[in-house]
Amino acid sequence: MSNTYDRIYDVVRQIPTGQVATYGQVAELAQLYGKPRVVGYALYRVTAESDIPWHRVVNAKGEVSRSPLRNGTDYLQRDLLEAEGIEFRQDKLDLGRYRWQPPMELVFPA
Repeated sequence: MSNTYDRIYDVVRQIPTGQVATYGQVAELAQLYGKPRVVGYALYRVTAESDIPWHRVVNAKGEVSRSPLRNGTDYLQRDLLEAEGIEFRQDKLDLGRYRWQPPMELVFPA
């Protein structure tokens, strides 16, 4: 599983400041087609000391996914995104405006 998580982390590290990706988008870029939940599991394991910008991954609705298991990091995630200039309206961000569009050759070359 660590190789899978490493691929996810490699993708997430490439998301630029002020942009976001969805769980499904990260899964596809990590070649884990149809497995967005695996991305969620991987990001749940990220520690505060990590260099992985976990906060830049949101759900397909453009929302911070809420969970009682996250111990308040739902609010931290939104705060971190707002600090990067991302605006929320009624708890959603505009994916058309903020979604990361990586170059075709990015992530894992053939």
